[in-house]
Amino acid sequence: MNTSPFASPENQELLVNRYQLKKLIGKGGMGEVFLAHDVLLGGTPVAIKFLSQTFANPKIQESFNREALLSAALSQKSIHIVRAYDYGMSKSGKAFYVMEYLSGKRLKDLIPVPLSMFFTLARQICLGLQCAHKGISIDGKIHPLVHRDIKPANIIVIPDPILGQLVKILDFGIAKFLNSSNVIHTKGFHGTLPYCSPEQLEGDEVDSRSDIYSLGVMMFEMLTGQKPWQLETQYFGAWYKAHKFEQPKSIPEVNPYIQVPQQLNDLIMTCLEKDLVNRPQNIAEILQTLSKIEQSAHQNQIASVENKSTPHGSLSSELPITITQTCRELVWPENKPIQEIVFPQLINTKKGSMAALWLMLPQQEIINRAHTILHNQFIFITSPHPMLLWVTVLYGRQVVPKWLPCYLDMQNSQNLQLVSTLTNYTSYPLILFTLETPHTCANVLSSSIAPIQQKKLKNWVKQSQQLPSSALSQVSKKMLKHQYKQIQSQMLQYLESQPQIVA
Repeated sequence: MNTSPFASPENQELLVNRYQLKKLIGKGGMGEVFLAHDVLLGGTPVAIKFLSQTFANPKIQESFNREALLSAALSQKSIHIVRAYDYGMSKSGKAFYVMEYLSGKRLKDLIPVPLSMFFTLARQICLGLQCAHKGISIDGKIHPLVHRDIKPANIIVIPDPILGQLVKILDFGIAKFLNSSNVIHTKGFHGTLPYCSPEQLEGDEVDSRSDIYSLGVMMFEMLTGQKPWQLETQYFGAWYKAHKFEQPKSIPEVNPYIQVPQQLNDLIMTCLEKDLVNRPQNIAEILQTLSKIEQSAHQNQIASVENKSTPHGSLSSELPITITQTCRELVWPENKPIQEIVFPQLINTKKGSMAALWLMLPQQEIINRAHTILHNQFIFITSPHPMLLWVTVLYGRQVVPKWLPCYLDMQNSQNLQLVSTLTNYTSYPLILFTLETPHTCANVLSSSIAPIQQKKLKNWVKQSQQLPSSALSQVSKKMLKHQYKQIQSQMLQYLESQPQIVA
């Protein structure tokens, strides 16, 4: 059943004689969001959120108007809070408010993020929260605002020419309105269970320290891609027990492969203290600590790079001229589709077979990436089926990374030969073919394989040959896909720490 205030928004009359609804662009527990055009401003695109409840009571409408007014006033004070322009009630009694329309991504679709991006985003989230917690003055009285539903789905990240990524926090003031005694007549609460503070779950009065608890959960997830508690069910009782009584896992416990400064783990654990008096008492404390950790981490990265003789992964290296010439003479296989794909395949050289990656891209993109570098990583799992993830990334400071994952069934004889061949060379070529006809080789790049990786590849080939046959290759592939985002984060952290990368 469609509970929207408009069954077909594009065919309806103007909302309050001003907004023409176009299409539904978001839906959640608190309501629905529509793209609309403001006809009084020449059709300017805006986002309109309708709250899920219908509020016919005049006192409730007055309460909503007050909260919406506070939220709109707050959004004028910080660029990190989504700007609210207007608010009101529809003819059916649906409360709505009008926001700026943003073309970006929700934080939930970006996590986990590399450490450098974490600092950029976390700092901006904190600045937005700090502004709200300090409050705004209306009629000579300070009104502090607590969000009550801080989570990755309520954070939008948009491209910005100055900051790189600009953070905007959604739904300020509305969560407080939905928690007010005028609206809630039971002991229920409004929030999102994995991010709720213990006092929020109890239905107690909350302050800025409740947002700090939710921020701690979100920061943990930004780094690991997981929550500090791994629960078998998502019911209220399970989350109540976790938030009230169970200690959160540390970042190394959830993912031992992520290199996070101990001070950052400690800060997040402090944000997750059960007793609010033991948490940071305000956002300013968190901002100060984050700044110190970021500065220290940057200095350690530089020192590590200067002293490191064998990197975690491998960067680009030059191929012998004879191999490059061989690659340039290759033609796109007839059995492969003409589209943007990547696949591994052996090539024949004067020194024997060599593993290579074949990639098809538009010619202009090949030109744009001519001076990027390559970096790789290999991950292997034996159970329930031996499967290898071979990840290569084209990286440059001025371009979006191009990720090239390849999943190899290690009980396939051709894949075994391919991986075995990788161990015979210190690098492998990436052969770029044009999407446009005649689909010729336009460039050849290469990525070196670190000695420690070569050793691992040899061991993995031997293991795969000794394991019994299995029909669960898709299960293993799904498991590797789950690890893929974490691998991306680790590789970006490494690449961004390399001062010699200027591409």
